[in-house]
Amino acid sequence: MSTLLDEVWQGKTPQCLASIADDEGNTGDELRANLLSGSVVIPRNPNHLALQPIAIGAGCRVKINANIGASPLSCRFEDELAKLRAAIECGADAVMDLSIAGDVRRFRTRVLAESSIPVGTVPLYEAMLGVSRPEELTITHFLSVMEAQAREGVDFMTIHAGFQQRHLPLLKSRVMGVVSRGGSILAQWMRQHNQENFLYEHFDDILAIASAYDVTLSLGDGLRPGCSADANDAAQFGELDTLGELVRRCRAARVQVMVEGPGHVPLDLIEENVRRQKSICDNAPFYVLGPLVIDYAAGYDHIAGAIGGALAAWHGADFLCYLTPAEHLRLPSLDDVREGVIASKIAAAAADLARKRPAAIRRNREMSQARRDFDWERQQQLAIDPMKFCRYLEKAEQAEEDRDIPCTMCGDWCAMKREA
Repeated sequence: MSTLLDEVWQGKTPQCLASIADDEGNTGDELRANLLSGSVVIPRNPNHLALQPIAIGAGCRVKINANIGASPLSCRFEDELAKLRAAIECGADAVMDLSIAGDVRRFRTRVLAESSIPVGTVPLYEAMLGVSRPEELTITHFLSVMEAQAREGVDFMTIHAGFQQRHLPLLKSRVMGVVSRGGSILAQWMRQHNQENFLYEHFDDILAIASAYDVTLSLGDGLRPGCSADANDAAQFGELDTLGELVRRCRAARVQVMVEGPGHVPLDLIEENVRRQKSICDNAPFYVLGPLVIDYAAGYDHIAGAIGGALAAWHGADFLCYLTPAEHLRLPSLDDVREGVIASKIAAAAADLARKRPAAIRRNREMSQARRDFDWERQQQLAIDPMKFCRYLEKAEQAEEDRDIPCTMCGDWCAMKREA
């Protein structure tokens, strides 16, 4: 099977390119050039039949990912499917199934059948469900899990191949150590075996599967900082150097690739993170978690992450992984998922506006005009969360015509009414 990149390199025009270019407000030639350079990815496994592909990267609007998935202490897949539907309804561009309990394969099959947006996984998680301890993991077992997920239709996969043995001593000076699930599994494996990370050692085998099923690789940051004090340290940037090497190997194999990033990063260090990633990874799309700009916003981490995400996207990050109010505290509820998606969409919209994207400018201006005209229906249509707009809107009842009805904030003191 030829991959999307194979087709573009051969001068063909895959069917999805025209609709994506139109959606992004780009020319087809621009999108094609960015695909070939690796600054754009289109996660699109042909086996994901319900998929409506999107582009992530240069010249595109900032995209949002929502995480779902069962845990050992909360394994109710119907609840997770409801979260999938809520995430799509609120405007998520992609979803990752991070399940670490239950019949994960059966659940993933249902997610792929229902999801019109790209679906990502971390194959290492399912591989761990087949063993009792991390040190029992083998590359043969991992590859069988990865290939099964690819065959089912998973569009992109997080692969923690950049965390190497030489990075382990760098963790001694950290406050939080390793906070990535995948990173912690591999740290234990390397320490027990005193061997190099098997995902790095067998990266060519991983590339072969990704190429066979046209899976986009998302190079995981197993050493992302888990607190502000660990941001931009030798461990984080050491792994990033390896990720730059792996990006080049992906491109040589014509496998689409993006790079994952932190994590907990104070405002003043976010720009360095983005610029360094873009330089080392040759402008590969940057997929960031947050970043969280403070460590003590428990219950409000979706806000702390949105602040960091807006700044990261302004400096060039392409893909924001949401955080919910439940981060660090519990598995998110349905409402937490909605709040997380909307917070990240606000961050992305702020960056798109600052980047002078025509669609963002047009929507922003139309909202202002609708407010000027007291056009409540149009305001609701343009609102980033129309459902919440409807719930919150309270209109005074003394006027006869709807356009003359101010909200209950000011009543007859409404400045816009005085100016009308």
